[in-house]
Amino acid sequence: MMPSRTHPPVPLAWTVWGLGALLYLIGFFQRVAPAVMTDRLMDEFSLGAAELGNLSAFYFYSYVAMQIPTGILADRWGPRRLLSSGAAIAAVGSAFFAFSPNLWWANAGRLLIGASVAVAFVSMLKLATRWFAPRQFALVSGIALFCGVVGGVIAGVPLRLAIESWGWRPVMGVSSILCAGLSLAIWLGVRDDPEERGYRSHAPTPAATARQGSITHDICEVLSYRNIWILLITPIGIAGAVLTFAGLWGVPYLRQVHGLATHHAAGITSLLLVAWAIGGPLFGSLSERLGRRRPLYVVTTLAALLGWLLIIYLPLPMWLLTLVLLLTGLMSGNLIIGFAFAKESVPARLMGTASGICNMGPLLGGMLLQPAVGWLLDRHWLGLSEGAVRIYDLAAYRAGFGLMAACITLSLCLIPFAKETYGQEAT
Repeated sequence: MMPSRTHPPVPLAWTVWGLGALLYLIGFFQRVAPAVMTDRLMDEFSLGAAELGNLSAFYFYSYVAMQIPTGILADRWGPRRLLSSGAAIAAVGSAFFAFSPNLWWANAGRLLIGASVAVAFVSMLKLATRWFAPRQFALVSGIALFCGVVGGVIAGVPLRLAIESWGWRPVMGVSSILCAGLSLAIWLGVRDDPEERGYRSHAPTPAATARQGSITHDICEVLSYRNIWILLITPIGIAGAVLTFAGLWGVPYLRQVHGLATHHAAGITSLLLVAWAIGGPLFGSLSERLGRRRPLYVVTTLAALLGWLLIIYLPLPMWLLTLVLLLTGLMSGNLIIGFAFAKESVPARLMGTASGICNMGPLLGGMLLQPAVGWLLDRHWLGLSEGAVRIYDLAAYRAGFGLMAACITLSLCLIPFAKETYGQEAT
């Protein structure tokens, strides 16, 4: 069918993109799920904080390693095949984790899950450039984060209640079945470009044009842009702090230091993720209106740093601690500015590769900070435990979380050196 002169209908565009978003939702669910089962995992596998941090980080090890290949494959093979195969492999990895007889199999399951869902975000960005107008890119990217955080919220109180009712293994087994069903739905419903459905594409270059450069050349060319290095490193602290607190250590911190029940603690960390999700489209849209990326990125990063310093070092009452966590999560949603920033820093033909490289930043934060905070907790452990579950005091958590603040300080120092794009695509 010859492409028509009209762009795809909005409901169709959101449906195609939304199927990819579901895999990102599941991936985010799996990313932060260990936070509400730290006690179960520590007890079942006899883990200390460093080992638990490493188990959770196995997701990030493979996720980060897949980002550059994912960006290149998104440019060369298209999102449909990547998303469908990713969901299928996620089903296998979830099954490995759910029925793991020992820590080795649990690590293997987390490794497979991270590698498989790693294709989701970059593929969603690629679909967005073809199914939506360029002016909507930052907004759609922010909504992508919101969809992921919905998965994070499901991995909070609802997941904890399900685990207490049926156990963590059956619940993780159900997630494997859902991934398998999503793989089929993506294959049937997603198309790489509106032209495959008879509509006009929003892509800045013809979608069917084959990539001519070698993979090595693509990577080297993308890395030749100063902005890419800055926008890769910056989210390590900003997003890494959120993923470390909400994704693993926030719940035990609120339980052990502030005496909250697990449900209450999980609810607060879920609110942090919700605020993070709201900040994404908010700051993405605001940066579009301002027509500038760098100033807003600097201001919101500074606000996030101040928020974490208050949380870590001041004895705040619970209502104020919760409020500061919400505001800090909101400010941390500024990483969406970085994605739009990166997209505009390279030619359109390299967008997938650039997105893959820069998407490594947030996940590098989780990969490095989760086990590093766990290692510091173990270093400051005073020997208290409840069964096989170690108990850490306020000084231990301050030592661990102080590392998060240090990383955000580095991020804040780097952003001013990025070249402003003024919201314009590179040529």
